Amino acid sequence: MNNDGKILWKYEPKQDPNVIPVMCCDTVNRGVAYGDGKIFLHQADTTLVALDAKTGAVVWQVKNGDPSKGETGTSAAMVVKDKVIVGISGGEFGVRGSVTAYNIKDGKRGWRGYSMARTVTHWSIPEDHASRQAGRCGFRHQYLAGRSVEDRRRDDLGLVLLRPQLNLMYYGSGNPSTWNPKQRPGDNRWSMTIWARDADTGMARWVYQMTPHDEWDFDGVNEMILADQNIGGTNKKILVHFDRNGFGYTLDRTNGELLVAEKYDPTVNWATKVDMDKSSKTYGRPLVVSQYSTDQNGEDKNTKGVCPAALGTKDEQPAAFSPDTGLFYVPTNHVCMDYEPFKVSYTAGQPYVGATLSMYPPPGESNMGNFIAWDARTGKIAWSDKEQFSVWSGALATAGNLVFYGTLEGYLKAVDAKTGKELYKFKTPSGIIGNVMTYEHGGKQYVAVLSGVGGWAGIGLAAGLTNPTDGLGAVGGYAALRQYTALGGQLTVFTLPAQ
Repeated sequence: MNNDGKILWKYEPKQDPNVIPVMCCDTVNRGVAYGDGKIFLHQADTTLVALDAKTGAVVWQVKNGDPSKGETGTSAAMVVKDKVIVGISGGEFGVRGSVTAYNIKDGKRGWRGYSMARTVTHWSIPEDHASRQAGRCGFRHQYLAGRSVEDRRRDDLGLVLLRPQLNLMYYGSGNPSTWNPKQRPGDNRWSMTIWARDADTGMARWVYQMTPHDEWDFDGVNEMILADQNIGGTNKKILVHFDRNGFGYTLDRTNGELLVAEKYDPTVNWATKVDMDKSSKTYGRPLVVSQYSTDQNGEDKNTKGVCPAALGTKDEQPAAFSPDTGLFYVPTNHVCMDYEPFKVSYTAGQPYVGATLSMYPPPGESNMGNFIAWDARTGKIAWSDKEQFSVWSGALATAGNLVFYGTLEGYLKAVDAKTGKELYKFKTPSGIIGNVMTYEHGGKQYVAVLSGVGGWAGIGLAAGLTNPTDGLGAVGGYAALRQYTALGGQLTVFTLPAQ
């Protein structure tokens, strides 16, 4: 076998450069997928391309959205049985969010599920009070039609195939536009929602809305992690989700029942708690603190000291689960904000934000990130390691009781899974916002990470921005980052010792 490192093929997308200005938070792409002998790439211009894995030839391609309306593609495709599934990005441009399944063989559309509708005529709400308040529902109809300027969002990340006996996929929907809550009264369903859909038909089985009537841009698009754990003496098939809003949620993934909802950063202050009293009218809802309510304070009023900031206690950097320790390992942001909403008009293809932000560490603290271990059975932090900047990489938990993650300064770190004690670190050339991975080859185990600072936290450095309120407030919040790292992309691979 020839192992000379020769490039076998290369595919270089030809895209309209006008797509770049309508990408909210840097020109990011979250990876490719493989299935049926094909590589699937979801391009920025929303084209889903199927490439022959052996030759790189285009097998089929299909356009999933319209960039002229602000619709873009940043999500990795997800192969689910005989379909490949993608979302649409563009919440900050007022697009109508959707998740779409295409046939893996020929690219024909299998189904599309929207997050909102102009006219609701096909919903079947459970009669029990608790389920109604928690926001769970069944749908009699596969598709929701219509378009609304006041209630748009994106569906982007967190697609997961459940075990075959349930045949469900899970994902989260993003923010309603505009960021000015006064312009869109009501709960703005179904933004900020965990969705469970039938993978074959797209039929929605249950939903749970985490942040009704969002006032802070707490997108619900973070990943869903599936596990089987004992909760309160009962074995449960659970879904665990660490939301931007700062609450860690544990739900029964078979029916959407809310089991645990607790803050995974103690500084979260926009709500006191999620109401877990099933006899309460507010069951399943966060109890909002008036002082930090941008809606109650009103337009052109700067609401100060809201924790977390709009980028959330965790953004799209994925957490990891170890069945050995029973803990979840979560890269987090430890950041607060000032948030001033203002009236804005909608124009297709133009930003539809309506708020000015500034970001900073919590009062009296200097660290902007923590790497934590979380017990989803009880909703408690097992241990927490401080980091100077937000931890923007994905976590990797191994059977050797090690957990790996990367930092915005560029360090790859290994810590003890049970205690959080730092065991090893290595400085890569640029900040790490990618996911740490491990693989075996030739009887040896390797750990690899791609470094290259960017994304929301690194937008100032990546795009050369200096105005503190640019990047939706991230430029000022992470201004010091340029003192610790530089631009550039590199894959760094480490060999693990045999013992």
